[in-house]
Amino acid sequence: MGPVHNGMSAAGLGTEGWHKPWSGTNGGSCVEAKRLDDGSVALRQSRDPEGPALICSREEMAAFIEGAKSGQADFLIA
Repeated sequence: MGPVHNGMSAAGLGTEGWHKPWSGTNGGSCVEAKRLDDGSVALRQSRDPEGPALICSREEMAAFIEGAKSGQADFLIA
């Protein structure tokens, strides 16, 4: 695997280790996440598993999750 960067094909990150932590009864519209060796997190759209990946640092992912838990992302679905 070459250098990891935002927008790279998620297929380049392999098929193992992807999880759907936010899936449910949403008809398959899921975000999949994979923890990378350096501690960063890759995100991809489950309907396009070979599409682009968004790479977040551990700190960025923690800030997003904490903000979502406290309601700071509610405007995204309101």
